[in-house]
Amino acid sequence: MHTTTETLAAPGRHAILAAICLAALVLPMSFTGGAVATPFIGQTFAAHPTQLAWITNAFMLSFGSLLMAAGTLADRYGRKRLFLWGMALFTGASLWLTVAPGMLWLDALRALQGVAAAIALASGCAALAQEFDGHARTRAFSLLGTTFGAGLAFGPLLSGLLIEQWGWRAIFLGTAVLAGLSLMLAAPTLRESRDPRALRLDTAGVLTFSAMLVSLTTAVILAPEQGWGAASTRYLLAVAAVLLLVFILVEHRVRHPMLDLQLFRFARFLGVQLLPIGTCYCYIVLIVLLPLRFIGVEGHGASEAGLMMLALSAPMLGVPMLAATLTRWLSAGVLCAIGLLIAAAGLYALSLVQVGQPWQTVVAMLIIGIGTGLPWGLMDGLAISVVPKERAGMAAGIFNTTRVASEGVALAVTLAVLSALVARHLPQHKALDVSVIAQSLVMGNVQHASASLPVAVLRTAYIAGFNNLLQLLAGFTLLTAAAVLIFLGRRPIAPLHAEAAQGSTS
Repeated sequence: MHTTTETLAAPGRHAILAAICLAALVLPMSFTGGAVATPFIGQTFAAHPTQLAWITNAFMLSFGSLLMAAGTLADRYGRKRLFLWGMALFTGASLWLTVAPGMLWLDALRALQGVAAAIALASGCAALAQEFDGHARTRAFSLLGTTFGAGLAFGPLLSGLLIEQWGWRAIFLGTAVLAGLSLMLAAPTLRESRDPRALRLDTAGVLTFSAMLVSLTTAVILAPEQGWGAASTRYLLAVAAVLLLVFILVEHRVRHPMLDLQLFRFARFLGVQLLPIGTCYCYIVLIVLLPLRFIGVEGHGASEAGLMMLALSAPMLGVPMLAATLTRWLSAGVLCAIGLLIAAAGLYALSLVQVGQPWQTVVAMLIIGIGTGLPWGLMDGLAISVVPKERAGMAAGIFNTTRVASEGVALAVTLAVLSALVARHLPQHKALDVSVIAQSLVMGNVQHASASLPVAVLRTAYIAGFNNLLQLLAGFTLLTAAAVLIFLGRRPIAPLHAEAAQGSTS
């Protein structure tokens, strides 16, 4: 691997760290900001619920499906070059979003943001590893993880304040400013590095994997409106299944696969892949769903909703570090299972809270955040500790792809299930299309839904459906905890300590 031998002075290295940390701050803010802005975007464009669902899904799908490919391109063509291109593209897409004339443009630009985010994150982390060694590298990545956690924690609150002061377009202007600042810091200080032995890009694997994710997510998003038995839904699901088979065949035959399928022969590695899936359903989906509920259905202000969301996300600033310390006494697998059990308890407690009980809501969300923080701080370290050392790089790439791609799919599935649950609690009349009404409610558009039914009836149905969903998520999280304990809890895993704190950097 090619690296420069000259060591930068401290100010130069600090500028590089600041640039990449700014990028790590912007990416989660873009995710959470889009969720908080969704009800207001829906009002601006009188958007269909399906169009609103793509505000977040377009970003997550393009981000997740291209993360491994971006890492390969950074190694091959230069980490600095790819980071600068990624942040420039992200800045440009964010600026274009401030003047988006309609939902088609907005959803397309969100997908472009996801592409840029994948390029910037993969190349930025690789570049950071080149500039720091030993304990300094551990501290740098710990700071990166903390910064990412801060973006998740404070993103909803900052987004809410921006919306109340200047409208939802200010969110994208704010991310453009931060991304531009990161670009200005990195351009003169970040040094170029590449790997002369880098593998060639697995183009066929990238294309089939991305197309499979898009087909599956589109089917899940359209199903609540068109029905699971509709021809379009079945066609898209069939296409996704075929593309999955093609992807597996491609990865078996290509010389340098994007995904080394042999890693899945390690039972413990398979168990590690359950962790990001579990945290998606007990945490990530709530980052999107709760602002829609607080703002769109319960009528809270954007900043008030953002302040309440701190209870869910603020534990990510400290609990991952605590989890790394606790591995001195408990295995990482056991700690992850305990965390998921705590999160499941928080989900069930939240399902019992009534509207108008803010303190009970905050306590339940805090329990969920604390529980999720335990596996969150250990996942990345586990991903590379349960496979042979020579396969650590590929294992980390697969894990990060699983994490981000499953977030997009989990969000689409959860929105579809919530729509079905809300529809069950709505009055059933032949003159009413309850599926469309439920979708509008789920996306926080009470005004559109109230054209058919009284607001009080709509809110009652929504809260009942939402509580049913929380109980389902609690059950799924419990099952995930049991599976994690079976796969990862039998033998102690070497303590991860400070290195495990890097768990929130991706």
